[in-house]
Amino acid sequence: MNGQMQQSETGQGKSPAADASGSAAIDVAHLVKVYKTTRAVDGVTFRVARGSITGLLGGNGAGKTTTIAMIMGLVLPTSGRIQVLGASIPDQSYDVLGRMNFESPYVDMPMRLTVRQNLTVFGRLYAVKHLRERIDQLAADLDLRDLLDRANRKLSSGQKTRVALAKALINEPELLLLDEPTASLDPDTADWVRQHLETYRKTHNATILLASHNMLEVERLCDRIIILKRGTIQDDDSPDRIMARYNRDTLEEVFLDVARGRLREGAP
Repeated sequence: MNGQMQQSETGQGKSPAADASGSAAIDVAHLVKVYKTTRAVDGVTFRVARGSITGLLGGNGAGKTTTIAMIMGLVLPTSGRIQVLGASIPDQSYDVLGRMNFESPYVDMPMRLTVRQNLTVFGRLYAVKHLRERIDQLAADLDLRDLLDRANRKLSSGQKTRVALAKALINEPELLLLDEPTASLDPDTADWVRQHLETYRKTHNATILLASHNMLEVERLCDRIIILKRGTIQDDDSPDRIMARYNRDTLEEVFLDVARGRLREGAP
């Protein structure tokens, strides 16, 4: 584990921890969050390169959601340091909130508002210029044109997932935090959404931090994976190198090894 922590800080391996200028989109050091007697996050340290896609993996209760919430400034850390796009979080959150966004299919938007109304509200919160044109563009990109004037409560779970992604992209963020971005989507739509995320990352040089239990999705999208268990980092590297270390052919097999406490290949 210590070697992996050093790697995430120094940027060795397939995916660098920082860009050529030495800055990072996310820089987390010795992060701890304690809820009463539970250490939800326990000394986590990592840096995420600008323009990269990093997967944050772990079972339920591993600390993924808490870590993302602290990066967003929604939850105060017990100790440790967080910098996002060069700003200290939470003290300077308002300096960068307009340059980041979050998507989760488990966070509902107001049910009585239509899709267009919801996107308009969030667009105004982010002071998006030419908002009507931006909504029209997202509707075209994410196949939402027929849903724009439908109330959110009348959408299927898969349709809500696509609307949530449109909300997350409304301000063309530099940093996109995703929690199960293709949950409830059929395989064809999920594949199409992944292609859109890859294209967005390339065209905007955006950074994506992705929390997902879909191991195939993580293998496809991520050039780096951070595996959490009980609030600590268990491994941190490219998907190929992690699978090789555990002598496994898929990330799902690695996930099960970590979850069940099996030693990785060659470990003492």
